[in-house]
Amino acid sequence: MTRPTRPRKTTQGSSATGPGLHDDHPVVIITGAGRGIGRATAELFARKGARVVLCARTGRELRAACSTIQAGGGEAVARVLDIGSVRQARALVGLALRRYGRVDVLINNAGILGPRVPLARYPHRAWKQVLRINLTGTFTVTQEAARVMARQRNGCIITVSSSVGRTGRAGWGAYAVSKFGVEGLSQVLADELRPDGVCVITFNPGGTRTRMRAQAYPREDRRTLRDPSVAARALLHLAARSSTAISGRAFDLANLPR
Repeated sequence: MTRPTRPRKTTQGSSATGPGLHDDHPVVIITGAGRGIGRATAELFARKGARVVLCARTGRELRAACSTIQAGGGEAVARVLDIGSVRQARALVGLALRRYGRVDVLINNAGILGPRVPLARYPHRAWKQVLRINLTGTFTVTQEAARVMARQRNGCIITVSSSVGRTGRAGWGAYAVSKFGVEGLSQVLADELRPDGVCVITFNPGGTRTRMRAQAYPREDRRTLRDPSVAARALLHLAARSSTAISGRAFDLANLPR
């Protein structure tokens, strides 16, 4: 699904530009952009002048995100796809290149939770599905974007992680393992791409009012959680402050770079 674009409205001081970005209108790929943190991030980046390339698995949600962006004068192109498919994941980066000729920022946000059961009883089919999307899908999109950014000698890759991907906790199963995986993926890639001027980092948003959070904690009072816009602002800040000096680091709301 490709949505038509509308002219960008820009104002002085509204640019998303930072040390790791290309210009006042960077090309930003965001996965899992149909709702929650992904949608909030897409809308914020677009308001700041970025040209956003979005994907999600649900067409209705993705169309709604695009409509909101375009109604505000932003520029967006979107595709319904499953990043767990190598062909579709590669096509996402290809879409950005065909439309804009470059990729400045990749935000890996897409993911699924999987069952909250002990590993000793974890279903093999669910294990494969969670890792297919959260780890392998993230790897494929990242690999394609990394090749582009290395040629450009500029770019920023931010992967949304989790506290359970940094300290293992009982009952988080394949989700936690997949987040440990993307933390390692980011560290290795950061070391490999630093000579090419590409920044690779992770971000843990903490407790946020999303559908996945509700699935993980069904009895939790959602009013106690942060709005997705808080994570979106942090991701914009990270992209704007991106540089090889911070590449390889793991961030959360408490340790964002100045």
